[in-house]
Parts: sequence; C-alpha cells; structure tokens
Amino acid sequence: MNNEYIQNFSDLLESPKDFDVKINVAALSSRWARREDGFIIFDKPNISPPVFEILINYIYKGTFSNHDEVILFDIFIAADEIGLSKISHQVEERLKNEVLRYLRQDEFFKALEFSEELLKNIPYSAFKNSTISSLDLSYNILGPEGGKALADALCNNFTLKDLNLRYNNLGLKGEEALANALCKNSTQTSLDLSWNEFGSKGGKVLADALCKNSTLISLDINWNKFGSEGRKALTDAVCKITALTFLNLGEGGKSLADALCKNSTLKDLNLRYNTLGSEGGKELAVALCKNSTLTSLDIYDNKLSLGLEGGKALANALCKNSTLTSLDLSWNEFGSGGGKALANALCKNTTLTFLNIGGNNLGLEGGKALADALCKNSALISLDLCDNVLRSEEGKVLANALCKNSTLKHLKLTWDRIALILN
Repeated sequence: MNNEYIQNFSDLLESPKDFDVKINVAALSSRWARREDGFIIFDKPNISPPVFEILINYIYKGTFSNHDEVILFDIFIAADEIGLSKISHQVEERLKNEVLRYLRQDEFFKALEFSEELLKNIPYSAFKNSTISSLDLSYNILGPEGGKALADALCNNFTLKDLNLRYNNLGLKGEEALANALCKNSTQTSLDLSWNEFGSKGGKVLADALCKNSTLISLDINWNKFGSEGRKALTDAVCKITALTFLNLGEGGKSLADALCKNSTLKDLNLRYNTLGSEGGKELAVALCKNSTLTSLDIYDNKLSLGLEGGKALANALCKNSTLTSLDLSWNEFGSGGGKALANALCKNTTLTFLNIGGNNLGLEGGKALADALCKNSALISLDLCDNVLRSEEGKVLANALCKNSTLKHLKLTWDRIALILN
C-alpha cells in the first residue's frame, strides 16, 4: 500500500474524524453487526480491548507488535475470527519458535506443555478453515492430549486431505482418538503417523479403523513398535482395505506377504529395516508371484542374503512378476552368489525400470554376471551399484556392457574404486 495512505489511516486511528463505523469489543451481544443512528456497529464479545487494539493497529498501520500483557493465543484466535490471516500466520510462527526455544534450552517439559496448548488453539483454526487441504505438524511433540484435540477437529473437517503427524509422541490415547476420527472422516487421503510409539494395542486399534475407512490411499506407520500382535492385526487389515495404494509399514514384512496375495490395490510398499532374512524372503517371493498390482517395493537392509534359499526364491519371483517397475534391494548381504541369481532374473524380467542393489558386496563374479545381464536387459533405465567392491576388472566388464545396452540412462558407481579403468 502507498505510504501516504498508510499515514492517513494512522492519523485517523490516532484522532478519528468523519467515521461511520463503531466496533464494540468485549460486548455481550448475540449480534455481530447492526445499523444504529447512521452507524454500522460490529459487536465482537470474545475479543478483549487490548487484543483488538493490536489488530486495529495492524489494519490501519500495517504493523504488528505485541504487548507483554496480551497472550499470543488470544491474538491468534481473534485474528483468525476476523479473517486477518497474515497476523494468524505470524503468531503461529512465533508460537512454534517458542517451542523450539524451549527445546534448545533442554526444557522438554515446558516444550511439551506449550506444544499441547498450541495444538488446542492452532489446529482448531486450521481444521475450521474451509480451504486448507494439507497440514504438516511433524516434530511438534504434541503428546496424547494434543492428539485428542486434533482428532476432535478432524471429525468436523471436510477439506483436509494430507496430514503429517510424524514424531509427535501421540501414544495410545492420542492414537485411539485419531483412529476414531479416521472412521468418521470421509475426505482424508494421506496420513503420516510414523515414530509415535503406538505399541501392540495401538496396532490393533489402527487396524480396526483402517477396515472402516474408505478414502485413505497413502499411509506411513513406520517405527511404532507394534509388536507381533499389532503387526498381525495391521496386515490382516491390508487384506480388506480397498483404497490404499501406498503403505510404509516399516515392520512386519513376514505377515504382510500373505496380505499381498489378497490385496488388489496396493502399488507402493516400503518394508525397510525389517530383518526379513531368508524365510521372509521366501514368503515375499511367493506373494510377488501372485500379486498383480504392486509397482514399487523397498526392502532395503533386510538381510535377505540372496545367495541363500530365500534370496534365490525372490530372484526367481522377479522372473515371473510383470508389474514391479521399481525395486530397492540395497544392503541385503547378497555377495557374489546373490549377484549371479539377480543377474539371471534381469535377463528374463521385462518390466523393472529402477533397481538399487548398492552395498551388497557383489565382488568380481557378481559384477561380471550383472554386466552380462545388462547386455541382454532392455527395460532398466536406472541402476545403482554403489559400494559393491567393484574394482578395475569389474569396471572394464561393465564398460563393455554399457556399449551394448541401449536403454540405461542412470548408473551409480560411487564407492566402487573402479577409477583405474580410466588410466
């Protein structure tokens, strides 16, 4: 706005003349606006005079400053009610910075107390908003009470689609309230509840809610210590869910294998850090042979040991599976034997376009086998072979293979010590 206009508004605020609007704050009236004796009168009974003085200064002068005697929460609520979104956002940032300040000073209990109070006020506005579709409250340490307050708001919201509650220490009570909200909410499509320590009972509660929800398509519940019973309940729920397309379960891959055979919607599955081992690899292999919808699978660091029976079964499944396009098998202790088994699968697979097999100690024999597969494979676009102890000789073989391959666009060979081939 032009500085001259701002000064004019400022002068009017200090010494009003020719006004035709009166605003009563802290008035006990059920009506917000009325005409009286030629004036338009607004009544806002829930806004105190000191708070309104701050808001009116912003309206007339374009500046926002807070007096120590006024609570930031009161300013936020009043600004939100009047529709001063810029002040609302400024106050919200100040409140969040206050939480961070407590954390930096190792005052964790104060941070937790302040965060819970923050959630009682701020998410109310966010959920009441008629246009907001995405809300990120990750790493706020909301706690169980904050989770309950959020769940209450979620039950009455009809626009929010994407909600991130990662690392908020929601606990069982917070999760129970959110699970109940999931049963009632009909618009949410994406939810991140990772790192919230729900426990075994929490897994069962969430599983029951998922069976009733019909809109969620993306769910991240990684690192929640569900235990065997909680995981079993969740994987049973996956068999029944008809909308979910992305799932990061983080644990429970063995029991999930059976669910994959029955689920017909899941497209993206993350099973990182599950320690599936040889037996888990066998179960997953059976599922991949039967599943016809999964396109992306991440089984990073699962100790599959591809040279062993379970790993070989998984490699064999790749020969039969015709839907997977992205596969992360990095850090699974394949060794040379695993490299050969995987190379054989790549010669037959025609759909996989992205493959990560970094950190598997493939060595000379495994490297040579994969190089030979690259000469025959015509589908791969991206291949990650980093940190596989591939040295000069393996590098030369790979270089020759690349001369024959006409589809690969991205190749990663970091930490492989193959620079000698350039000498």
